[in-house]
Amino acid sequence: MPQMMPLNWLMLFSFFSILLILFNVMNYYTSFNSNSSRPYMKMMTKTLTWKW
Repeated sequence: MPQMMPLNWLMLFSFFSILLILFNVMNYYTSFNSNSSRPYMKMMTKTLTWKW
């Protein structure tokens, strides 16, 4: 039925939009929690001096 196709496209768009938002939120909070629960570790940065 061609009359139902716009509704189907809208439903698919909303489904994938919600899926994308959920995926992004879950990734944000999993990375946010893993970084905050870790004890503070000092980053060892090697200073490079130019030898002219």
